[in-house]
Amino acid sequence: VQLQASGGGLVQAGGSLRLSCAASGRTFSEYDMGWFRQAPGKKREFVAVFMWSRGTVYADSVKGRFTISRDNAKNTAFLQMNNLKPEDSAVYYCAAVGPYYSGSNYDDAQYDIWGQGTQVTVSS
Repeated sequence: VQLQASGGGLVQAGGSLRLSCAASGRTFSEYDMGWFRQAPGKKREFVAVFMWSRGTVYADSVKGRFTISRDNAKNTAFLQMNNLKPEDSAVYYCAAVGPYYSGSNYDDAQYDIWGQGTQVTVSS
């Protein structure tokens, strides 16, 4: 599986963006698809994951504002980001781990496939 992230941009606080992560390969449905972000001077942090088992998990900081989804038929994962805040500004990465992964989804070291990152900037 290879990943290509897109959809970042500049938006005002309170606005919305939708990130996409297109995957190549025939076993997309067998992988957990995660989103991470990294702001300047900070460690990369977990945002959300959509597991191969259809479960989802979110970081507390984005619960109720972000929604992760996936379309296995189109080999694409999405991150809908609403009510964006300046502190959401970061480079966002999609990542995959699998197949049929059963470990922790919060640790970026567990993910072995990464997209190139897309910049999200939220102005106040």
